[in-house]
Amino acid sequence: MGAVAYRLAIVTAAATFVLILLGGLVTNTGAGLAVPDWPSTFGHNLFLFPWSRMVGGIFYEHSHRLVGALVGLLTLALAVALWRRGGHLRWLGLAAVLAVVAQGVLGGLRVVLLKDALAIVHGSLAQAFFALLVAIALATSPAARRPMPDAEPSLRALTALAAALVYVQIVFGALLTHAGRLDLHLAGAAAVFALLPVVTARLRRRGDSVAAPAARALLALLGVQLLLGAGSFLARFSSVWIPGGQLTMLVLPVAHRLAGSLILGASVLLALRVLGADTDRGRVAVPSPAARAAGSLP
Repeated sequence: MGAVAYRLAIVTAAATFVLILLGGLVTNTGAGLAVPDWPSTFGHNLFLFPWSRMVGGIFYEHSHRLVGALVGLLTLALAVALWRRGGHLRWLGLAAVLAVVAQGVLGGLRVVLLKDALAIVHGSLAQAFFALLVAIALATSPAARRPMPDAEPSLRALTALAAALVYVQIVFGALLTHAGRLDLHLAGAAAVFALLPVVTARLRRRGDSVAAPAARALLALLGVQLLLGAGSFLARFSSVWIPGGQLTMLVLPVAHRLAGSLILGASVLLALRVLGADTDRGRVAVPSPAARAAGSLP
């Protein structure tokens, strides 16, 4: 059952990543209101809407709904698998179900009530749900049983702060998209790019078999995100010529959002790995390389 829960968590996280991709396409193509009713689609049952009518913005919006329904079903299956595992995993499964239901209702209310505030909450909750699935995948993975060197209090605080800061920056991104708050997003970006390289450097030096490669991947994602963010800024807020025209202007912000999801997932993974190093989960504490070196001195 442990392997089943882990695989379901990975599949659900992957499906959620696709859902975030489609959500970005819906937002950046202006297709959010291409389907004016909810929970039906032009009066049709969600699953019975004719494929021949899925054209233009309807294709993006209805595909978003279909994948959202798939994510909901996968989340229910994951919750069942986690319930059988018992312990704190049961509550993580229930939290995932509540989050996916809330996300579906928010998406529907966004269509019915036409409120931009709901779109901001909807987009932000999608990222939080993805982060929760990353946490579940880590908790059910074989890597969770690998011992990790004890973490210093400062490192635990920094990794937790990094994950929280990345999420706040994602919320600022939603505010930029729907409310034009470029100032907040730029300030958040500066904070993220100041803190995360420090955190990843410290984790890479520790040599943990889980945290070290995740830290390297996070650092690479930051570099990609910097380029995507700069490109998105130039495409939206400047008159600089961008190769590819409208297609590039669509792809850049969507890719920027997806990279943000991966950065959030990696940050949450690192925070949980470090914060969980000193908890009593039946694992043997392993001294850090620095502690071992100090202990060997006369």
